[in-house]
Amino acid sequence: MIARNLFTESKKLRVFDFDDTLVKTTSFIYVTNKGKKKKLTPGEYAVYNEKPGDEFDFSDFSKVQNPQEIRKITKVFRRIIKSSGGDGVHILTARAAYKPIKQYLKDIGITKNIHVTALASNNPKDKADWIEDKIDNEGYDDVYFADDSKKNVDATKRMLRTKDIKWRVQHIKH
Repeated sequence: MIARNLFTESKKLRVFDFDDTLVKTTSFIYVTNKGKKKKLTPGEYAVYNEKPGDEFDFSDFSKVQNPQEIRKITKVFRRIIKSSGGDGVHILTARAAYKPIKQYLKDIGITKNIHVTALASNNPKDKADWIEDKIDNEGYDDVYFADDSKKNVDATKRMLRTKDIKWRVQHIKH
């Protein structure tokens, strides 16, 4: 019997994190606890273990401050957009606002309508759950996910191992 997938085309989902994956910025997360204030880079925040009493200030992320394109991964991003026409290509960010990212994409010449989802959460499970929802409810069966956060990468891999689909997860290191 000939396999069914020889007759059906796969539905590809390509998901990229934004901060420290596609771009470096001078945006910081400010953490105040017991009167002491410190600032974290997006990379530091991705591995930060929240302490009781922490108060977070994400105001820097209402814009993309002093962006420095990470060319190696942006080159992959552009190639995928070109080959897919932008279909199934997403930016999935822990930021709360998506509009500054859309503007940044326009500023670097990416004019295709790329979906940007701002989760307003640094919980790795939230990214994995978002991808799982796309698989379960929109029929994606070929997934690529790129993120600089090891926690996000690990959570997504754990979820994908339970799925009977083609997938690749890439931990972006600088």
